[in-house]
Amino acid sequence: MSISASASERLGRFGPGPLKEAVLEFLAARAVESRSEHTLRNYAIDLEQFLEHFAGMGVGPGGIGVNELREWMAGLYEKGLAAVSVRRKVSAVRSFFHYCRKREWCEKNPAKYLKLPRTPKKVPQVLDAEAVNYLVDEVGAGTLERPYAARDRALFELMYGCGLRVSEVVGLDVGDVDLEERWLRVVGKGNKERVAPMGRTAVEALAGYLRERRGAAGEEAVFVNYKGKRLTTRAVHQTVKFYGKMLLGDPSVHPHELRHSFATHLLNAGADLRAIQELLGHASLSTTQIYTKVAIEDLERVYQKAHPKA
Repeated sequence: MSISASASERLGRFGPGPLKEAVLEFLAARAVESRSEHTLRNYAIDLEQFLEHFAGMGVGPGGIGVNELREWMAGLYEKGLAAVSVRRKVSAVRSFFHYCRKREWCEKNPAKYLKLPRTPKKVPQVLDAEAVNYLVDEVGAGTLERPYAARDRALFELMYGCGLRVSEVVGLDVGDVDLEERWLRVVGKGNKERVAPMGRTAVEALAGYLRERRGAAGEEAVFVNYKGKRLTTRAVHQTVKFYGKMLLGDPSVHPHELRHSFATHLLNAGADLRAIQELLGHASLSTTQIYTKVAIEDLERVYQKAHPKA
């Protein structure tokens, strides 16, 4: 099935039942609460696989306990899923049962008793400052004669200049932008809002794009496609990959690499870790601390290359 399939399309192959109805209602509620297409798609995929395991049992949310969920979780390991994928699926199921408990469809949330697998903390891939500045500048230079050069430049300026996630940048509405005060209202993970400051070049790029933006009637999104509709996360991934390949000769460049580069370059320049945490919208400082390892590795490379005793 296509990754862009809707929740009803994904769950259409299952017969009627209380669990399916509960999942559909939960997904509908999430769609109202969240503007992130990426998050909603992941919920639909994860709960489709969850429903696949339980649909034949004819039970509703109240008929599933922690032992049944452990069997489901064991099946994920048998399929060879990575720890990070298992954690994401368990997180989706926890959210589902939390909703069910609020609706009084079950007495408690059995998923909160599941033990999550540990995931190794990978060092984020980052672009060096020279490469990322060249990339962002060239996107705006019009060298490649792209049809939406102003839009693409603004995208890159916000992802690198403000450290936005791809879901955050496509989720921006025109009303979230204050060019005069140079800030953005960003809706991050868990629908948490934060204010992100913009630098001079980001303001210039965004202002230039907004002057020529052609949104469809009633469309509030800042970034729109050729139809005037909200740009998708997939389209942003494809755009970044294209410019990475054409300008840097590296088709592996992805949007989150720009966010990683934003954080690492701030840290290398002496920015406070807690300030970077706020700018990134991390709930925990431990999440932000992964960038200190990147900075240390950068220092080690400089030392090995430059010091005569290395």
